[in-house]
Amino acid sequence: MIKNARLQTVLFAIVLSWMPVSFAAPMTTTALGHNSPTEYMGAAYMPYANPNAPKGGTLSLDARGTFNSANKWMTTGVAMIGTDYLYDTLMTGSLNEAFTMYPQLASKVTYDPEDTSWIIYHINPNARFWDGSAVTSRDVKATYDALLSKGPMYIRSYLGDIQEVQVINKQQVKFVFASDDNKEILLTVGQFPIFAKSSIEADFEKITLTPLMGSGPYKLGRVDAGRSVSYVRDPNYWGRDLMVNRGRYNFDMIKFVYYQSDEIAFEGFKSGQYRFRPENKASNWATGYNFPAVKAGMIKKETISSQNPVPMQGLVMNMRQPIFQDIRVRQALTAAYDFEWMNKTLFHGQYERLQSFFHGSELAATGTPSVAEMKVLNPLLSKLEPTQRQAVLAEWQLPTSDGSGFNRQGLLAARQLLLDAGFYYDDMKLYQPNGQLAKIELLMTGETMGRVLLPYIRHLKRLGFDATLRQVDGPQYYERMRNFDYDMVVDVFAQSLSPGAEQFSFWGSAAADQTGNRNTVGIKNPVIDRVIEKLGGAKNREEIVLYTHVLDRLLRAGHYVVPLYGKSGTNVAYWDQYRHTEKLPTNAVGIDYWWTDKAAEARVNNYLKQ
Repeated sequence: MIKNARLQTVLFAIVLSWMPVSFAAPMTTTALGHNSPTEYMGAAYMPYANPNAPKGGTLSLDARGTFNSANKWMTTGVAMIGTDYLYDTLMTGSLNEAFTMYPQLASKVTYDPEDTSWIIYHINPNARFWDGSAVTSRDVKATYDALLSKGPMYIRSYLGDIQEVQVINKQQVKFVFASDDNKEILLTVGQFPIFAKSSIEADFEKITLTPLMGSGPYKLGRVDAGRSVSYVRDPNYWGRDLMVNRGRYNFDMIKFVYYQSDEIAFEGFKSGQYRFRPENKASNWATGYNFPAVKAGMIKKETISSQNPVPMQGLVMNMRQPIFQDIRVRQALTAAYDFEWMNKTLFHGQYERLQSFFHGSELAATGTPSVAEMKVLNPLLSKLEPTQRQAVLAEWQLPTSDGSGFNRQGLLAARQLLLDAGFYYDDMKLYQPNGQLAKIELLMTGETMGRVLLPYIRHLKRLGFDATLRQVDGPQYYERMRNFDYDMVVDVFAQSLSPGAEQFSFWGSAAADQTGNRNTVGIKNPVIDRVIEKLGGAKNREEIVLYTHVLDRLLRAGHYVVPLYGKSGTNVAYWDQYRHTEKLPTNAVGIDYWWTDKAAEARVNNYLKQ
């Protein structure tokens, strides 16, 4: 035994210096970042929060369609909007950082930076469900067991690296993963709502308007079936003093009012039926805000910037259908879309053509591939079809028109591509190489997209396609989407600043065959699978950006989607009773941190009574 303490310390340091890195000791921390800083660990509150924000008032917003369930985590039913307010997650994300999580139900985590095949979440002993019972590790295990066996397929895919969830004791739950390749899974498991075990066992698969037992800041209030749903702030919410919750959840009530169309919803906003509106319609933003309440100074318009990628909104071509198998057909369908005319005529020039699946962010691939990108691409190029290979290596640019509305050059290019693919004309009709009529049905629900899709269909008909627009009600639409029962459909692919393994559910080969998953295109491309694997195992921010650039090039070059339009930043209009901090978060509107000015609310109420 070494008695000299100084000598013992020196010798121990020498031993440590020669120990393999894999022997590094596990660490316990209160914040997790996946190739992202943990800048606010130890802060009193988030920088975009007002810790002195007054409580009270109602936040009211709009929603579309209908609902018949309070549980969005099951595979049937149409869930009501807003149920996330009912539940806490183990940790909650920063709205200023790419992928950083701070404590909510869990007060800390223990993990080994060199062996990421497991992580332990320590449940806050103060955490309570609405009925006052403690949130324990058994509730966490029951939640994940239910999600992995009974949840939507895209969730099962997203959490597929979980091998086992172990209960260590009442406050500690251990997630064991199939390997240590997926570094972000450590944070991913902290993002999902936690339900009470007893509630899961009794009601998880029931279609009901009664929610599963939660521990969140709001409880379900009044439900007017199919018309509106309200959530009421719980004054006894256990987590109100947590760092991430200071200055958050300030509204006494959050209400969603349902409408069948955006036109009717806009009229509802004008009359004060709801009072906060993200404005997604360019014509409204440009010319629609001239009604009396605006002129009276009762309405505010604001464009809120964001560093997040602009969500890719596009017309999906269902690769499960034979007509879309030839890439030249998909190129032709892209060339037939006339963005320039639509932007000028329908959108008042307010939108941008989406040139990337990560448009408007550092993740978007630009120019030709860099040296680092070529190192990733070179071993994969031979596995791509020639057209995709050529497009991957070139500087990307979608076809443009002269904005006249005829799109003559685009349609001529599309026609030649179809002929090259073996399509032919007979009696002014277009036929596939197998002799079948070239038929395409565009599926939609609601009325918002009709004015965008009808001009496109006219161009398809000019090419000879038997093209139709099929409008169905919400439940039928959701069921057809779950079963991939469509030719073309509008989908939106929202991305974060830290893409990773979740990309498998968007573009992965396995997801293409899983009912209810999010690979609406039906992509089965082993090269894309390989790049997503690399992205999921990225070791630093530079690798995330690198592999995302490569993924972006592959997706664009496959011509799987006809990109429509988008806008950097979010347009919001609201009745002049809501307030926010001067510095909003960089990656979101952050509505959970806004509050009501009670005097201003009284003025609005008096105005609406007139």
